[in-house]
Amino acid sequence: MRLNPFALCLGSILLPGLSLAAEKTVYGLNEYVSLADIDLQVAAKLDTGAKTASLSARDIKRFKRDGETWVRFYLAIDDAHAHPIERPLARISKIKRRAGDYDPEEGKTYTARPVIELEFCMGTARRMIEVNLTDRSAFQYPLLIGSEALKRFDALVDPSLKYAAGKPGCSLDITAAE
Repeated sequence: MRLNPFALCLGSILLPGLSLAAEKTVYGLNEYVSLADIDLQVAAKLDTGAKTASLSARDIKRFKRDGETWVRFYLAIDDAHAHPIERPLARISKIKRRAGDYDPEEGKTYTARPVIELEFCMGTARRMIEVNLTDRSAFQYPLLIGSEALKRFDALVDPSLKYAAGKPGCSLDITAAE
């Protein structure tokens, strides 16, 4: 039996990529996500074109607690909590405005949004994720998961699938993959 040098070369190039893909989890365009910190399960849209994750929130206010900046907000989700949620402010994110959202009088091409950290469970994977707060009530999904969070989940997104990971079923411990 004679081996084709081209086939051997092609195989040596493709095999490492296939092993990397085998270590990743395939998620659908939409997935159920449990937000353990606030005892809530929501449907999310996975968006590889967005960088950050966004959670639908309203009445967002910054305040000081023990010299640190915190954020108080209400979820802008039907049938969600009616009480305020308070979390430490991780940072402020500058989100690029779309052409129709740009106000020339204001002169800013971005919107500043507060960012907090929340514990996400998607499928059986649990990760601490940064999420910016904005009112997403005009959108179908209250949670958008962008590429930075998807990297943390070692995710491959198949847009032909929906809810591929099923209902969240994480253990109590945060995984070491953080």
